[in-house]
Amino acid sequence: MPAGRFRIITLCVWALAAGVTAAGAQTATATLAADVQPLGKLTLSATSLTFPDADPDLVPQVPAAGGPLTITAKGRAHWGTVITLTVQADDDLRSGVTVIPASTLSWTASGTGFVDGTLNRTTAAVVASWSSPGVHGGTQQWSFANSWLQPAGTYTLTLLYTLTAP
Repeated sequence: MPAGRFRIITLCVWALAAGVTAAGAQTATATLAADVQPLGKLTLSATSLTFPDADPDLVPQVPAAGGPLTITAKGRAHWGTVITLTVQADDDLRSGVTVIPASTLSWTASGTGFVDGTLNRTTAAVVASWSSPGVHGGTQQWSFANSWLQPAGTYTLTLLYTLTAP
C-alpha cells in the first residue's frame, strides 16, 4: 500500500475515532430554600353588631341583630404551637357619661376550637384556639344582658379581635 494512501486512511480513522465519544449522563445539584414564617389572617362576616331594644321581662338576653358573627381564622405556625383568637373591649359600653359594664356582653360559640365567653375590658377573652396550622371557622352569637336597671341611651364600644400564630 502506498504511503500516501495509508496516511489518508489513518487520518480518516483517527478523525472518526475522535468524533465518537460516549455520551454520558451529567448531574448537578442545586439547593432550594423556602422561607415560610408564622402568619395569621382573620375574617369577620360583619364589622359592627347592634342589639335592638327589648323588654327585659320578655327578653333577658338580647341577641345581636343579624344573627351570629361568622369567623374565619387562617393560621400558619409550627406544629404543636397553639394558634389563639381573642377578643377584648376597648372600654365599657358608654352613652355620654353613662356606663354599662362590658361584661354585660357575652357569646355562645360553635365550631371546632371555639368556646363560649364573656367580654372584658381589662383582659382579652379567648374565642378559639387550635393546636395545628390551617383554616379554622366558626360562629359567635353575641348577646346583651338586658336589665331594668340600665339607664336609657345608645351605647357603644369597640371590640379588638387578635389572632396570634407565634
